[in-house]
Amino acid sequence: MFSFDVMNRSELHLGRLAALIGIVVVSVFLWDSPVLTPFKLLAVMGHETGHAIAAKLVGGDVNQVTVRLNQSGECLSSIPDGFFAKVLVYSGGYVGSAIIAVLLLLLTYRFNARRYMLGAAAVWLVVMALFYGRDLFTLGFCIGMAVLFAAGAKWLPVELVGGLNLFIATFTALYAAMDLKDDLWNSQIRSMSDAQLLSNVTIVPAIVWALLWTLVSVAILALGGYFAVREKKAVVTAPKTAPLAA
Repeated sequence: MFSFDVMNRSELHLGRLAALIGIVVVSVFLWDSPVLTPFKLLAVMGHETGHAIAAKLVGGDVNQVTVRLNQSGECLSSIPDGFFAKVLVYSGGYVGSAIIAVLLLLLTYRFNARRYMLGAAAVWLVVMALFYGRDLFTLGFCIGMAVLFAAGAKWLPVELVGGLNLFIATFTALYAAMDLKDDLWNSQIRSMSDAQLLSNVTIVPAIVWALLWTLVSVAILALGGYFAVREKKAVVTAPKTAPLAA
């Protein structure tokens, strides 16, 4: 009797890579277009969610999360009076956006959870609205986007769901990179940023914190993007003879 060994290997998925590059190029070209505003606000909510999760992890309490039409946001929380707690919470926004983008990419493509991930995004927005939304705009934005995501997860063709997930993840990563760029090169913005809050509790200048989190975020995104644009392939190796029964 003969049997075959089946091995799994990954190959570059050129379609996904082209789509990812195309999303970045088009987004940069249309950066100031109002069409992208909902996705910018979504990225802001991801940033503030990172702060909220970090606050909960250090034993703090989140009082309110706000997003505004001008793309500003804030997470009002009470956190323990400790050095590491403050550093973790102030850093949570920077790294939170990158992690959200990577998880969306990996779970969508490496684990084929397209509809589940879009549905999970809808649940996330509802939770943030009901537990931490205190103003009408934040409530309306979160609930409105949640309804659209839930409808898309249920009724859109699976290929379109995957494409939408790819766009959201890529744009969120791009928005985080642009946000960090402003923290690095615009001293007026940097003086009011999370990097400045980190500088206030450490001896490290704000521009160094912004550079550090830029490098960390890029590394996280590069790793996630690498795995997301590769596709598992089953490879059948040469046959082997099964041992004969006695």
